[in-house]
Amino acid sequence: MKAGIIGGTGKMGRLFAAVFKKAGYEVVVSGRSTKVTSRNIAQECDLVIVSVPIRDTVNVIEEIAPLLRKDQLLCDLTSLKVSPVAAMLKSKAEVIGLHPMFGSTIRSLKQQTIIACPARAKDASVDALLAVFRTQGAVCTVTTPEEHDRMMAVVQGLTHFVTLCMAESVRRLGIDIDATKAFTSPVYRIELSLVGRLLSQDPDLYGSILQQNPFVPDVLAACRDSVADLQTIILRKDPEAFAAFFTRDARHFGKYCDEGMAMTDALIEGLVNR
Repeated sequence: MKAGIIGGTGKMGRLFAAVFKKAGYEVVVSGRSTKVTSRNIAQECDLVIVSVPIRDTVNVIEEIAPLLRKDQLLCDLTSLKVSPVAAMLKSKAEVIGLHPMFGSTIRSLKQQTIIACPARAKDASVDALLAVFRTQGAVCTVTTPEEHDRMMAVVQGLTHFVTLCMAESVRRLGIDIDATKAFTSPVYRIELSLVGRLLSQDPDLYGSILQQNPFVPDVLAACRDSVADLQTIILRKDPEAFAAFFTRDARHFGKYCDEGMAMTDALIEGLVNR
């Protein structure tokens, strides 16, 4: 089997090139500096994977779609699925949207989540592709493009939005980050690390995740209303209303409250002892 990765010279492309080589595939990649082109990959490979920035994904898919045959499998690796999968379905190929829920710095797929959205593919094709990941330790979640984007609006969209709001609030307040370290708690250090992790990466990625997911506006509306309600309770200095607000959310999270406590205790222990 021959796998071709369009955008395979990028970090994520290189990671998946290694994954497929380990699985026994012959792998070729294209990029801005390679002699191999997207057209070459579309015409010659059994498995074609598009691994380019979100903003470019649909355009690249539309360029190669007319070249693909029914006996090929077309995939993408972007953080959104509705638009890329719709574009891939315009080809004659089998189609499975993919979303690796990790960055390119991981050392292996062990215990990493990969989401798969089979849109037009034989069961055998889906099983064979997921076997590549599962045999290397990945956990695969199979869903639809719509459900994927709906979940990502919370898992990524809400998370990144809140993190960016924290960063912007600190900046607006003129707080010196180094000065806060003398007053820090372990939880604050974890939060600060999450802010630093996000801000050290490509703004185009996070901008696309927040701006192009069709389900993000509803999530942000819920976030806005939640902030407004909590702000009102705090400014009123109403302990009963605050307790009700707090307890309602604790009940919704249920057993994950205890799981979250255990996980953060482990993180804090690691911070203290490193």
